[in-house]
Amino acid sequence: MCLLKASRELAFSRTSSSIEQATKEANLSMSNFPENRHLKNDTKNFQTLDGLRILIVDDDTDSLVLTRFLLETYGVDIMTATSALEALEVIKQFIPDVLIIDIAMPEVDGYSLIRRIRTLEPPQKEIPAIALTAIDSEEGCVLAFKCGFQSYLMKPADPDELATQITHLLTKNH
Repeated sequence: MCLLKASRELAFSRTSSSIEQATKEANLSMSNFPENRHLKNDTKNFQTLDGLRILIVDDDTDSLVLTRFLLETYGVDIMTATSALEALEVIKQFIPDVLIIDIAMPEVDGYSLIRRIRTLEPPQKEIPAIALTAIDSEEGCVLAFKCGFQSYLMKPADPDELATQITHLLTKNH
């Protein structure tokens, strides 16, 4: 896990073309492990991300920029918000296909934000949501699902895992 995190941090500091090459190499080497062979099957579904509208909510600028970059490589249209209140304003004007929300934010956390979104009128209340967090706890995961998230991922998100989760959420909801 630490090696994967270190390689992601190194890749983030490279230029765009170097990042793309490093991602291709990492995906090729990871797909050789038996437990990762499913990635080859899942990647054929990633073209479904092209043109999707996703709102990313995160108070950490570095995390927001990284997640945005990862998803833009799949052709996703991104809107961002750095607080729960800003996210609620964005949702009024921009109906995303998926929400990606950080849990640990000041003032209003991700749990409270998703609870509030689930009280809105359709279609806003029905938007699938992914909790993206640095909090690695069983309690946090359980609470995320109870509050209205459909998926729970750790930061920094693995690009293929994030794309796979988005694909699964959209397939499940349509």
